[in-house]
Amino acid sequence: MSVTTSRAHLAPGNTAAISALRAALGADAVSTRELDRIALAVDASHYLRAPDAIARARSVADVATAMAVASQAGWPLTFRAGGSSLSGQALSMGLTLDVRRHFRDIEVLDGGARVRVQPGATIRQVNGALARHRRKLGPDPASEIACTIGGMVANNSSGMTCGTEKNAYRTIDSMTIVLPSGTVVDTAAPGAEADLRRREPALVEVLERLRDDLRREEVAADLRRRYAIKNTMGYGLNSFLDHDSPVRILEHLMIGSEGTLGFVAEAVFHTVPVPARTATGLLLFDSLDAATTALPHLVRSGADVVELIDAASIRAMGADASSVLPAGFVPDRHASLLVEYQADDDRGIAERIATGDATFADLGGLASPPEMTQDTRRRDQMWLMRKGLYTKVARSRPAGTAALLEDVAVPMESLGGVCSELQVLFEAHGYADAVIFGHAKDGNIHFLVTEDFAGPASLKRYEDFTEDMVQLVLDRQGTLKAEHGTGRIMAPFVHRQYGDELYQAMWDVKNACDPARILNPGAVLTEDPQLHLRDIKATAPVREVLDDCVECGYCEPVCPSQHLTTTPRQRIVIQRAIAEAEAVGDADLAAKLFDQETYDVVQTCAVDGMCSTACPVQINTGDLVRDLRRERQSGILDAGWNVAAKHWAGVLRVASAGMTVVDHMPTPLVRGALGAARAVVGTDVVPNLTKELPGGGPIRDAVAAHDPHAIFMPACVGTMFGSDHACGTGVGGAVRALAEAAGLRLRTPDGIRELCCGTPWKSKGLTKGYETMTDKVAEWAVAATDNGALPLVCDNVSCSEGVEIALRHRGITGITVLDATQWVAEQVAPKLPPLPKAPVAVLHPTCSSTLMGVNDYLTFLAGLVADEVIVPQGWRCCAFAGDRGLLHEELTATSTQDEARHAREADADLYLSLNRTCELGMTRATGKTYVHVLEELAARVAAAGSQG
Repeated sequence: MSVTTSRAHLAPGNTAAISALRAALGADAVSTRELDRIALAVDASHYLRAPDAIARARSVADVATAMAVASQAGWPLTFRAGGSSLSGQALSMGLTLDVRRHFRDIEVLDGGARVRVQPGATIRQVNGALARHRRKLGPDPASEIACTIGGMVANNSSGMTCGTEKNAYRTIDSMTIVLPSGTVVDTAAPGAEADLRRREPALVEVLERLRDDLRREEVAADLRRRYAIKNTMGYGLNSFLDHDSPVRILEHLMIGSEGTLGFVAEAVFHTVPVPARTATGLLLFDSLDAATTALPHLVRSGADVVELIDAASIRAMGADASSVLPAGFVPDRHASLLVEYQADDDRGIAERIATGDATFADLGGLASPPEMTQDTRRRDQMWLMRKGLYTKVARSRPAGTAALLEDVAVPMESLGGVCSELQVLFEAHGYADAVIFGHAKDGNIHFLVTEDFAGPASLKRYEDFTEDMVQLVLDRQGTLKAEHGTGRIMAPFVHRQYGDELYQAMWDVKNACDPARILNPGAVLTEDPQLHLRDIKATAPVREVLDDCVECGYCEPVCPSQHLTTTPRQRIVIQRAIAEAEAVGDADLAAKLFDQETYDVVQTCAVDGMCSTACPVQINTGDLVRDLRRERQSGILDAGWNVAAKHWAGVLRVASAGMTVVDHMPTPLVRGALGAARAVVGTDVVPNLTKELPGGGPIRDAVAAHDPHAIFMPACVGTMFGSDHACGTGVGGAVRALAEAAGLRLRTPDGIRELCCGTPWKSKGLTKGYETMTDKVAEWAVAATDNGALPLVCDNVSCSEGVEIALRHRGITGITVLDATQWVAEQVAPKLPPLPKAPVAVLHPTCSSTLMGVNDYLTFLAGLVADEVIVPQGWRCCAFAGDRGLLHEELTATSTQDEARHAREADADLYLSLNRTCELGMTRATGKTYVHVLEELAARVAAAGSQG
């Protein structure tokens, strides 16, 4: 039995294989750096295994080369796309081949009926590309924000509605496979069958032999029973019943194989329609037994979704649950079912609702009247009860424990009994905090227990519980894995679930595809009966800001630096590794990680907060990085910026004049001089300047107004960087012009020149300057708004957010801070005449507009100046982040590359945003001039007025 494994543990690497791989792929494609290895040493499971090396494949040829090197060296190789896996299947014993960074293409085919995708794209990104066609992928896991196509294929992911009919196995059209031998198979190619026979005769022989053997009547009947329910345990032997051709059998065996048979370089899927109408119902029962008793009736009613949530899950969700439950309702031994009906039109959904209501009326054991609604807002509230539930429940785990999520399925009629017996097992083994939830319609439930793995006693408890759980599920004709993949957690039990013949058939498949057994060893099949008890990661509190993290990876797809350095999850993993290295006395490793994280973790984080929008428990890793910057800042720099905060008007005046001077100088000359300074002082201190940067803008002045409707605080960034709009007034002038056109008065009191929202100090971890500036802002805002009697309007959304945060930091409540887009949309737009419109506008929302909830206002205003408004695929925070885009141009370039490509392809007439530095970042990225939406609106209002 294994002891727990520290994140700080790094096994020695296979130096000969690493050298061969570097020679084949290039030194820059292969890393053995401690930080890189530790960053990819975890997935969302409770296992940890640091690889020997990380390689980032750029092409199918790179993948084939890496497999050839690994095969020759007998070196384990694991593919990594995302790593939100819960069963330990994304961990590596040797080489981790990262295929997310360069395998992210999405191509919509046949008007959305099919889609071609690469493994690094997420389900949400693919569904975003399909949305305009009202189509989507069949699999719909709750983790769709983080689940990559590679993971979806590797695990045969399913989810809320797809059951066994719309999963990856059933909706695959074709795929391109790379085998360990180097053979590349495009299953859609006309000659694929003949080519496979010619290049892989031994593999074809095995596939055809197994096809014929497994079609014996008694074996085929057993297989059909096993795959009538969701089942991702072992390999998909149903492939031998469902398909005749070796190519098609191989194609379907790849689904659910967890990267142990080969690499899926791309796949084409049939899509499914997005239902036009949906009604969601919430049923609260007085017991789990009552909920599972109701299940068959709901399934017979035609419900498309039936999700089970037990009382412990409801309680663990806290505020998310209380916002949905009836007022005053306190869950005791209750359970809920989230039920959904879907249809293509109003008549259809009305019929489905009537059927659902009639079914609800006959159910027993209801703890409150059932609710059914089509209201989008209320439906979203209900789904808060389910989506991201694993992470929300895991957040409430005791400090220092790991959250272990299991995933089983049984025939639906057995589900109630299994749930009851599971609760008996929880009590018998001391897992009092266990929860049960899942896809009840499919007999598929998840249950979560927490374990501290503090020593042999806790590991033995986990072992004994697992043994009892396995026997319970198998006795009920169930499967130990339904949709999360076998991984390492259940690989030791595949033999017991399937018996000798089917287990041997799986090994025959493995050996035929991967004779050297290099691909992801330990996942799916293992000869080690205690593999599930090895390499368990230690969990200990490190910092309050990150301790709730369960390393699920939901945050990664929205992170600007994900394809450059590290992601929010990896930043947290590295902090835990440093803390553990220090705890075990490995000062050398701790020092190396501290040094390596300077650029990868601290400098290249945009601190944009977007990770909190994707995290089910709202962890903002930007707060962590700001703490790290504060801890690393020199006292001299902090003091200097504090002086700047005290004399901000003078600093701005000099900066504005400097930008104007530089704007008239040759860019190479400027960059050369700054480059020399950056080499001496540091790239995180001295900015670089690029040709799209404008000259300085106007100095802000006080503006008097009798009986104003609002207080206007023009942002200092408008003084730093002048406008690129043809009207040339800047957004501050545009806001005033729009207010005047609507007959509204804005006042800007004295003292405005000295103010900044404080974000530059906060993001850099400059404590003294931030305190100085926020004190000035708070004093000015309280006096200017008459202690909140008037709203405070700011004209750049990151500054609007910054002012809001600054006031909150100072403990000031009662002052309403509005971004100018919201104020204009609500107060000005209703008073404007119809305006001439451009045909197409491309829109760049920002991190701050997302966090402030003003994206709908931005879209509305864009619709006033353009007939069609497009937010390009691949949109995310541009990572300009005030001056981050000037300090580290590569960060903005990496973050914007997908969005920029689609923005250019749109060939629009207007390119709009709502924040000056973001406009500059997108202008640099696309070569198109981005301007503030309010500047464009003001220009069109002025033009309409002059013509009138």
